[in-house]
Amino acid sequence: MKEKLFSRLEEVYPDLVAFRRDLHMYPELSHTEVDTPEKVADFLTNLGLEVKTGVGGRGVVGTLKGSNPGKTVALRADFDALPIQDEKDVEYKSRVPGIMHACGHDLHTAGLLGVAKVLSENRETLAGNVVFIHQFAEEVIPGGAKFMIEDGCLDDVDVVYGAHVSSTDSLGAVGVKEGNAMANGDTFEIEISGKGGHAASPHLGIDPLIVGSQLLLNLQQIVSRQVDPIKSAVVSVTSFNGGEGFNVIPDKAKIKGTVRTFDDDVRDWIEESIEKIAVSTSNSFGASVKYNYVRGYPAVVNHPEETERVKKIAIDLFGERMVRDISPQMGMEDFAYYLKEVPGTFFWVGGAREEPSEVYPHHHPKFNVQEKAMMYIGKLFISTVLDYLSNKKSQGLRQKESSK
Repeated sequence: MKEKLFSRLEEVYPDLVAFRRDLHMYPELSHTEVDTPEKVADFLTNLGLEVKTGVGGRGVVGTLKGSNPGKTVALRADFDALPIQDEKDVEYKSRVPGIMHACGHDLHTAGLLGVAKVLSENRETLAGNVVFIHQFAEEVIPGGAKFMIEDGCLDDVDVVYGAHVSSTDSLGAVGVKEGNAMANGDTFEIEISGKGGHAASPHLGIDPLIVGSQLLLNLQQIVSRQVDPIKSAVVSVTSFNGGEGFNVIPDKAKIKGTVRTFDDDVRDWIEESIEKIAVSTSNSFGASVKYNYVRGYPAVVNHPEETERVKKIAIDLFGERMVRDISPQMGMEDFAYYLKEVPGTFFWVGGAREEPSEVYPHHHPKFNVQEKAMMYIGKLFISTVLDYLSNKKSQGLRQKESSK
């Protein structure tokens, strides 16, 4: 059965490449996706699936009902792009100025559509259902996952799986992590108000750039001197703006940054510490501040049983040397919201280009991956679905719970 599905997936691979490249040429930013969800919905509709559009805003959900009753497995892919100019020299580079798929979401989407196609052609063999979640706006806060869940994308779902291609890991390499896999992701913004004036007379003003510079340095002491070194945390200032003229001291300066943590107590402490340091530093110069802290995605916490399931299946498919337990990552992912609702796991599959000079990290203007990574993700998704739906122990548990 499985080999038949894999063979069919290989047959439709050229169509998936074409779909992926179309998305790559015409990317759409988070919360502005219009054509992309329409293309996805059309594809799923043509497979004869039950399709809902506008889920949570711009999401698309396709439901495949097997011929026999059983559990329901959800598979998720994201389809938004990033505000980055595509600098690759390929025929399918982005044709939209300043926007590109620099994280692999186009590949995730096309790969999941391939899984949907193959499984839908064999629905008579399925004892249960498969929900294909195509999510908008993963790259921003707030992301689309929370809105799609509120709109019912996980209704009656028993388990959920998600995958992410890795541009720096060798093709087909699978990374899994039980428990804390990706961090809480928050943002902060500090506006410093000083007193502007002529650059030749700094003593008559309060320079917010000087205040901000000192503040930036002080913030680096939070992790190095206030957080338990056994616990992971990151405080990064990523934007520092103020003033335009070479001879004008500005009135205001603005600092923006991000915080990444795993423990909620550390998260709370850092939020409070940034404000205290911002206020005290500014007051010492006679300046004032406005502070805004936004809590973003929660940590991705993979469930042990489902992580082990994917790991065993990956070893069976690709060999033990291709599968490894990875360390927690400080990046964030709103797949975390799905895992707060139902069991599941989020894993990584390598797709590094063969030529080392073409290997770039995610969110880079020259980001690209081997499209064959879709086959590895697809085979892993298909195998996991079949394994879960055929698990008699889980099936019996669900029937028992349903009878209560």
